[in-house]
Amino acid sequence: MGSWVLTQCCGVRPLPTAFPRPKSGFAPAASLGPLRRRPLPSPTLGLGSGIGIDLLRRREWILRVSAPSRVAPLEDESESWEPSVNGSDGKEEAFDPGMPPPFGLAEIRATIPKRCWVKDPWRSMSYVVRDVVLVFGLAAAAAYLNNWIIWPLYWIAQGTMFWALFVLGHDCGHGSFSNNPKLNSVLGHLLHSSILVPYHGWRISHRTHHQNHGHVENDESWHPLSEKLYRSLDSVTQKLRFTLPFPLLAYPIYLWGRSPGKSGSHFHPSSGLFVPNEKKDVITSTICWTAMVAILAGLTCLMGPIQMLKLYGIPYWIFVMWLDLVTYLHHHGHEDKLPWYRGKEWSYLRGGLTTLDRDYGWINNIHHDIGTHVIHHLFPQIPHYHLVEATEAAKPVLGKYYREPTKSSPFPFHLFGILLKSMKHDHYVSDTGDVVYYQTDPQLSGASEVK
Repeated sequence: MGSWVLTQCCGVRPLPTAFPRPKSGFAPAASLGPLRRRPLPSPTLGLGSGIGIDLLRRREWILRVSAPSRVAPLEDESESWEPSVNGSDGKEEAFDPGMPPPFGLAEIRATIPKRCWVKDPWRSMSYVVRDVVLVFGLAAAAAYLNNWIIWPLYWIAQGTMFWALFVLGHDCGHGSFSNNPKLNSVLGHLLHSSILVPYHGWRISHRTHHQNHGHVENDESWHPLSEKLYRSLDSVTQKLRFTLPFPLLAYPIYLWGRSPGKSGSHFHPSSGLFVPNEKKDVITSTICWTAMVAILAGLTCLMGPIQMLKLYGIPYWIFVMWLDLVTYLHHHGHEDKLPWYRGKEWSYLRGGLTTLDRDYGWINNIHHDIGTHVIHHLFPQIPHYHLVEATEAAKPVLGKYYREPTKSSPFPFHLFGILLKSMKHDHYVSDTGDVVYYQTDPQLSGASEVK
């Protein structure tokens, strides 16, 4: 009878059988008097002032209008009750990264401090000045010393600085550099053209990547191949795509011809990458890119091909390796399989939550904290110098959907092992299904079947 009263009259369901009823706590529902709102007792009152009666009536009022916010103590009165996260067998239930998260994009946004959204063009420009000074300083020092002990160190350092310039241009493309579109466009062209990247062409395709991250067919950068498309590739293409170092040299090819299964060029205004009103932007970027090629050709004639190879050519390819390494590992290589989506299962939030943060040790500051990638993918308008703070603020909401990156030594050598393992295992996804995971081709050279 008491259960009927609680359910029908008060809207409170009896405790499930999984939780034993407390020995003591609330008075029976049948004994409750008419609903009366009473003021809470003053904390200064003693027990002799009727506080015990007021507390009891307060509990009765709560019971009438809602489920208790806290169940009364069980048999062990010394322990407080907490919701169970275990299965019926007492074991902790496994986390499924493919399930929709119990929070929304607005909830994540609300945790990020307002200052993280502020774009400071002077601060952004200070990073440009820093990087450009380092680039020219490294080139002048290497040319002056002209020592074969120095050259390899220069190539690595300068290639890394080219990558840093790319990240700043990338911020211009997202509009996170400043609130001034003209400033973003001018600096974006200067930074990207200097390292042979067509600014608008890449900016637009990268926007497509962010808008469709985690989608099998619609994503633009390092998206998985369907099994049918994978099987259609000749054996040489398969090996080149999944055998190091060739995947780390893919970016220039991607600019000209995109990924397998997709066509178009970042340089051609009529490419399927672009809509008609973007043609002028693409033509502008292609002209700037061509002008940079002409400058490099002139410098080659002036200084000789060997000197230009040492000063620019080899650092350029180091930069390409950085770009391919970082962009790949932000979407692949986690120790647990991460989902890719199709159809109704895909959403902007779920796709963004499959991205990964990476720690690059001393390189974090050099390449402007681009390793803090999850929050960047969800909110690309946040400037790079606020990404770390924004990520820390959002972690409590993200919970297990945020995967803490492995801490790096000063130099991120551990990432090459992760890359190699992913190249061996992550080959294609099923042609069917709206939530899919990478599968392994055991026949591919160097691969081992994942059980």
